[in-house]
Amino acid sequence: MRKYSVRGGNGKALVAKDGKIYVGLDVHKKTVSVAVAQGGVIVGTWTTPMDVAGVVAALSAWAGQVALIVYEAGPTGYGLARALRRAGLPVAVVAPGKTPRPANRGAKSDRLDCGELAVLAEKGLLRAVAVPTEQEEADRQVVRLRHELTNKQRRVKQQIKSLLLQYGLAEPPGLKDWTKEGVAALRTCALGQQLRLVLDTLLGELDQLLALRAQVDQALARQARERRLAAGVRRLDGHPGVGPLTAMTFATEVYRPRRFANGRQLSSYVGLAPRVVQSGETRRGGPLIPAGRGRLRALLVEAAWRWVATDPAAAATYGRLRRNTGRGQKAIIGMARRLAVHLWVMLCRRQDYRPATAGPSDTVLARSGRTSENERNGSK
Repeated sequence: MRKYSVRGGNGKALVAKDGKIYVGLDVHKKTVSVAVAQGGVIVGTWTTPMDVAGVVAALSAWAGQVALIVYEAGPTGYGLARALRRAGLPVAVVAPGKTPRPANRGAKSDRLDCGELAVLAEKGLLRAVAVPTEQEEADRQVVRLRHELTNKQRRVKQQIKSLLLQYGLAEPPGLKDWTKEGVAALRTCALGQQLRLVLDTLLGELDQLLALRAQVDQALARQARERRLAAGVRRLDGHPGVGPLTAMTFATEVYRPRRFANGRQLSSYVGLAPRVVQSGETRRGGPLIPAGRGRLRALLVEAAWRWVATDPAAAATYGRLRRNTGRGQKAIIGMARRLAVHLWVMLCRRQDYRPATAGPSDTVLARSGRTSENERNGSK
């Protein structure tokens, strides 16, 4: 078998000229570790500075032989994957939580990690995640910023209430709902010099966060009217219980919805799939599998409560689930899962919501829990 060497970065790989190769990358802020596997064997590893153009140029030397380049999703994002695809190289970004790991793992290093990915890729044991376009990623970053500001605002409010509790200070009327009157009372209450400084600083931070969130809300309103998102957001907003923020979050986080083959995949993606434990004849449901965006999941649960409160058919389904499970929490999670599938199908089919007519748990979307191969391919 003829072999030849190709240099890349600080190393070289001895590659068979007539065989496919698999490349594993361990991507960091300053460096990229590269491993090349062929025939189940690591034939070369090296480390190179994190320079997207340089990495693409080095791997392009094997353009005709590369079967797949893989790296794990992480804080470095998807820029490298998009650059490799533009260069015509096959690449997959894989989910770290789905990567097979030995029960008793020995030594760990960047070189070993990228080699492990290359071998697993050759065996077909890795699960790829969708790589968003620059526009899709930018859209969801604005939504995520809004949620981050909301979380920071909540933390500051908790700090203020903790300060009042710590020093035995009574909460002014209206502070439970954070009305303008309640906040104004905090600014005028009698305190010592040091506590006054602390409270005024926290109130100033709260004012800044409210102003920033108002700016982001305006940006989201403009974004929701743009052509690429307007129809989907309007359609989702028409579902009972769903408001503009939930619609926008779902539309941007569940981008290219036809990539999901069925409702089970969608439920797992948004973090509403229960963990099922089965041994012999015993089968029980566990907690939700930790996956997806926590804020989207929380919004879907809140929307499910509003859906149950406003839609008699949804209320009947919730009642049945509650009787079957014995717990309201499990029942509302089931409703949130149904809601997520409804919204997904509405996006896939470009179909508006219509009330249930066939029974307490049915809608015109109930039988639409899967997409055809043509539909999924049509979204690529």
